[in-house]
Parts: sequence; C-alpha cells; structure tokens
Amino acid sequence: MPNPEFDHSELTAVFFNTTLKRSPAVSNTQGLIDISARILRKQGVTVDIIRSVDHDIASGVYPDMREYGWETDEWPELTKRVLAADIVVMTGPIWLGEQSSEARKVIERLYALNSQVRDDGQYLFTGKVGGAIVSGNEDGVKHVTSSWLFSLAHMGFTIPANADSGWLGPIGPGPSFLNPASNGPETDFTNQTLTTLSWNLMHLAAMLKRAGGYPRWGNLPNAWAEGERFGFEPYRGPLTDD
Repeated sequence: MPNPEFDHSELTAVFFNTTLKRSPAVSNTQGLIDISARILRKQGVTVDIIRSVDHDIASGVYPDMREYGWETDEWPELTKRVLAADIVVMTGPIWLGEQSSEARKVIERLYALNSQVRDDGQYLFTGKVGGAIVSGNEDGVKHVTSSWLFSLAHMGFTIPANADSGWLGPIGPGPSFLNPASNGPETDFTNQTLTTLSWNLMHLAAMLKRAGGYPRWGNLPNAWAEGERFGFEPYRGPLTDD
C-alpha cells in the first residue's frame, strides 16, 4: 500500500509524560511517546513533550495555586503550551493498577481550566483532540485510559477512534518496555495501536482545525446563563406526533 503524503504542519501536539522519574532517568513511557511523536513529526506536526515531574506543579484544582497559598506553581506557564496545542495526549505508567500520582495531578490541573471560555465564547478545550498511552508491567491499560479519555472528553476534548495504546510486560517484576530483555519495541500490537492512535489524532485534529472547530451554536455557556436555550424545551410528557 502506498504511503499517502499528508501535510499536518499546522498542527501542534502536547504529550504529558507522567512518569515518576525525573530527567534524565530512562522513562519507559517516553519510549512509547517517541514512537508516536516520530510519526507525527514526519507529517509536519510540532511536538511538545512535558515530563510533569520535572516541573514544580502544585496540587489543586485552580488555574494558579499561588493564589491559594502555594509559594511556587509552574502550571500557569504550562497552560500556555496546552492552549497552543491542537492535540493533547496523556501518557504514563501503571502503579498498583492505577494511573500515577503525577497523572492525576495533571488531570486535576487541566480540570481547573474547565469553566473558562475563549474570546469566541466556547470552553477552552473545545475543538482540541485527546488521546492516551500507558506503560507498565501489570494489568490496567483499559482502566487507566478509560479514566483519562473520559476526563478529557468531559473537559471538552474530542476523542477519536482507537484513541488509546499501551504496553504491558509480564505481570509482576520483570523487564520494562525499553529493557532489551523485554522485546517491548518489537510488540506488534502496541506498534499497530500506537500508529493508528497517531494517525487518528492527526486526522481528527486537522478536520476540526480546517472546519474552524465546533459551531458556536449550542456551545456558548455564557449565552445559556443569559437565557439562550438553543432549541431546548422543558419536558412536557412523552413526545407526540405534533
């Protein structure tokens, strides 16, 4: 099959690597990110990778936690990088069957922006595309990615088909994804799902961007607060022909 040429140079993607290892320690999650990021970059996408543990991100659910007693908080600066992106991908390891503490912190800080609107009146994340990638050596890929993808969708991100991928080694202690003994990078299922994920993120992000995002009608929270109902009518009993 010929390799179609796409120009997605108008797109920007942010990967949040929520490993618990500070740089320059080897991150197996980063190995998975690299596969997806390489596909995106080959199509002209600008890729930004944020290893959250390398940043002083305060815990909380407000845009700037310095206003709530924290001395430092890098999240307001990271917010600018998120808002500049068309694609946001949550990535990270599994610990005790759950997402990492860093992942939960990032999700909560994204949620802090959930009620803000842009100049066009829509929520900040409306029109952006979200995905999820997980690494680990225990069960839980679907559990963790379902949590992330629901959270992103709830905040206004659009989730494409096949928006998740992961790699799991043997249950319990064992070689990780980038350990030569694991053969992780040779796992066909992971490589296929990473490739499909990457293309579907680009396809959907490009479709939304070129269409100007979502129509404003029905997506203006401030207009709703002011009384506009976008065709809604209160329930008046079962529908009838008239």
